[in-house]
Amino acid sequence: MDWSNVTIDELVDALKEVEWSQPPRPLAEFFAKFTVPKSQSKWDGRFKCNMYFYRTNYFILLTLVLVIAFVRNPLALVAVFLTALNLACLNDSFAVTLSEKLTRAVRRISPPLAHKLRAPVSTGTRGRPLKGTVYICGRDRRLFVGVLGLVTAFVWWYSSALLTILVALLIGITLPFLHASFRTPNLKARLNSFREEFRAVWRGYSDA
Repeated sequence: MDWSNVTIDELVDALKEVEWSQPPRPLAEFFAKFTVPKSQSKWDGRFKCNMYFYRTNYFILLTLVLVIAFVRNPLALVAVFLTALNLACLNDSFAVTLSEKLTRAVRRISPPLAHKLRAPVSTGTRGRPLKGTVYICGRDRRLFVGVLGLVTAFVWWYSSALLTILVALLIGITLPFLHASFRTPNLKARLNSFREEFRAVWRGYSDA
């Protein structure tokens, strides 16, 4: 298979359809041999072949870099979690469910406080008012999301979470890029590419 003739769109489509549950390639093979490509076409074919063949290794490498970044800066992970929570609270079903779970948890510790966290009497059932306003812990969702948004913005600023994530992504993308560019495709990679090409052709005949 001539990987230099494969377009980026075709490579992306192949990575979407391919099986990602396969185990990563051994480290001895992953770091076996590196050479500088002799031409642009050689680099193009090598890069696409390695991206396809070592996809699991690259995914693990990116994940490992992000984990290390969050271990070194735990507040960055807190910032990401608060952002996800803030966005999720914009969904009515999630907001109502969150309010119920928080109220139930507080009730086990302090029933009087849980009573104060209930939605106003003028609302309908399950914390949803008759006019459509959603309450979280007895407060208008807009107020809850606004306060949570301010806290989230402060955590992002205080922890330099954006810088942490950007640097981690830069490293996590650069390392696979360099490996795919300089790792010489071995016989297994070439045989694997021919096998995948045969499977694609066979699927084409089966669908016809």
